[in-house]
Amino acid sequence: MNTSRRLDMTHGPLLGKLIIFTIPIILSGVLQLLFNAADVIVVGRFAGQASLSAVGSTSSLINLMTNLFIGMSVGANVCAAQYYGANNEADVKKTIHTSTAFSLICGIVLIFVGVFGARPMLLLMGSPTNVINLAVLYVQIYFIAMPAIMLYNFLAAILRASGDTAHPLFFLTIAGIVNVLLNLVLVIGFRLGVAGVAIATVTSNYISCGMLVVFLMRKGDSLKLDITKISIDGKILKKIVTMGLPAGIQGSLFSLSNVVIQSAINSFGEAVMAGSAAASSIEGFVYISMNSVSQTTVTFVGQNYGAGDEKRVKRVIFDTLAIVSVVGLTMGNLAYHFAPQLLPIYMDSNEDITRAVAAGTVRLLWVCCPYLLCGIMDTLCGGLRGLGHSTVPMVVSLLGACVTRLIWIATYFQSHHTEAVLFFSYPGSWFLTLTVHSICLIIVYKAWVKRKNSEIRI
Repeated sequence: MNTSRRLDMTHGPLLGKLIIFTIPIILSGVLQLLFNAADVIVVGRFAGQASLSAVGSTSSLINLMTNLFIGMSVGANVCAAQYYGANNEADVKKTIHTSTAFSLICGIVLIFVGVFGARPMLLLMGSPTNVINLAVLYVQIYFIAMPAIMLYNFLAAILRASGDTAHPLFFLTIAGIVNVLLNLVLVIGFRLGVAGVAIATVTSNYISCGMLVVFLMRKGDSLKLDITKISIDGKILKKIVTMGLPAGIQGSLFSLSNVVIQSAINSFGEAVMAGSAAASSIEGFVYISMNSVSQTTVTFVGQNYGAGDEKRVKRVIFDTLAIVSVVGLTMGNLAYHFAPQLLPIYMDSNEDITRAVAAGTVRLLWVCCPYLLCGIMDTLCGGLRGLGHSTVPMVVSLLGACVTRLIWIATYFQSHHTEAVLFFSYPGSWFLTLTVHSICLIIVYKAWVKRKNSEIRI
C-alpha cells in the first residue's frame, strides 16, 4: 500500500500527529459552519427577523432527517482505518466504491424526505405561522444538495482514515468562498431571501463534492475512485452499516431531543427563537472543534486497533481527552464572554434586538461554558467506535442524553418555564452520559486486550 503521502498513525511520536491531524478537521468543520453562519448573518441582516427565525429553526429538523445517513460515514471511516492499520489494500478499495454507491442512494432518498416531510415536521415542532412558509421553502431547496452532502461525507471520512485531512479542507475553502459570494448576490442583489441562502448552500455543496470526486478519480493508490467499479460489496456494506447505523441512530436521537428543545424554544416567541438561532450558530464553532477531536480519536484508535497495538490505543484516548478538554474549556468560555459582541452580528440593527440578545446569552451560558463535558463525551464515544463498538455508545446516548432531556422538558421545565431551566438540560445530560461512556470504554478495552493476549498464547 502506498504510504508516502499519508500520516503514519501506528508508529512514532503521537501527540504532535494528533494535533496535526486534528487541525485541518477543525478548520474544515469551521468552514462548513461558516456556510451556515453566512446564511444566518446575511438573511438576518438583509431579510429580517422572521427570515432569521425560519433559517435558524430548521437546523434541528435538518439534523434529525440527515444524521441517520451521515452517521453511516462513521462506519466507512472505521472500516477504512482498520483496513489501513492491517495493510489490507483490497478491502480499502472495496470500501471506497461501496461507500460511493451507498451514499448516492441515501442522498436521493433524502431529497424526497426533505421535499415531502418538511411541512408536516415543522408543524409538529410548532413553527409559528409567520415563519413556517419560509422555513419549509428553505428545507425543500436545501435537501436538493443531499446527494452531494452524503457523498462528500463518506468520501472525506475515508480520506481522513488514510491520514489525509488537508485536501478536504482545501475543497471546502473554495466552496465556502463561492457560498459567501452567492449569498451576497442572491439575497442582497436579487432579494431572494431564504431561497437565495438555500440556493447558495446547495451550489457550494455540489462544488466541494465535485472537487473531492475528481481528486479521488486521479489518485494512483488504493483510494483511487474508478467510476466503472462503483458497486455495493455485501461484506463491506454489512460492516459499514453495523458500525455506522448505531452512530447514525445516535445522531438522530440527539437531533430528536434537540427538535423537542426547539419546540420549547418556539413557545417563547420570535425574539427568543432568533436569539437562540444566533447562539446556536456561535456554539456550533465550539462543538465542531471538539467533535473534530472525536473524529481523530476514531481514526487513530481504528488504525492502531487494526495494527493490534493496545498501548498506543490507550495513549491515543488519553491524549485526545486532554486536547478536547483544553479546546472545550477555552473556546466555550470565550464564546460566552464575547456574547454581547457576537450575537448582534446575526441580527438586523434596525430591529429591537435586546430580547433576542438576552436569550442568546442565556443559551451560551448554559451550553458553551460547560461544553468540555460534551467534548469528553464524544471523545470517549469515538474511542469505543474505533475499537469496533458502535451499539454501546448508541444505547448509552439514548438513555443518558436523549431520554434525560425529554424527561427534563416534560417535567421540571413545565413547572419552571424559563430559558435557563430549558438549556440546563444540555450539561446535565452530558455529565451523566460521559460517566457511563467512561465505564463502558474501560470494560471494552480490557476485554480486547485480554482476548488479544489469549490469541497470542494460543
